[in-house]
Amino acid sequence: MLDIKILGSGCPNCIKLEKACQEVVEEQNLEADIEKVTDMNKFMDYGVMMTPGLVVNGKVLSQGKIPVKSTLENWLKSAAE
Repeated sequence: MLDIKILGSGCPNCIKLEKACQEVVEEQNLEADIEKVTDMNKFMDYGVMMTPGLVVNGKVLSQGKIPVKSTLENWLKSAAE
């Protein structure tokens, strides 16, 4: 099962990233736990300085931007293997 964390304060981009992750998980039939992290102290634990941040299975995959859907699909499928 994938452990996906969206790091952000709840800004529009954070919400978009969360929705994009949910779409990919549903479309690819992946098992995933998607958690929204809004505590800025937790951002520092991952070294994320810009939101939104995307952490999958403990690894920071992006910060400060929303990856295109195809990139997100590749990342999540690879992480699920």
